Amino acid sequence: MSRGNQRDRDRERAQARAGNKSKQPKSDGLTPEQRRERDAKALQEKMARKAAQFAGGNKAGGGIEGKK
Repeated sequence: MSRGNQRDRDRERAQARAGNKSKQPKSDGLTPEQRRERDAKALQEKMARKAAQFAGGNKAGGGIEGKK
């Protein structure tokens, strides 16, 4: 059983979709070391917010406590 020109059309469509995306990673002007430091700082801040939320007793986080 042959697929006719379906394979060729699919290949062309895939190329068109891939052509819209850039192959270059985002250029934020940072070195890998600076990027690591920035990401680590953001993660620490996020963890601190979560800890403060947990310590404050705020149940807006969507936990399952109290659900029956």
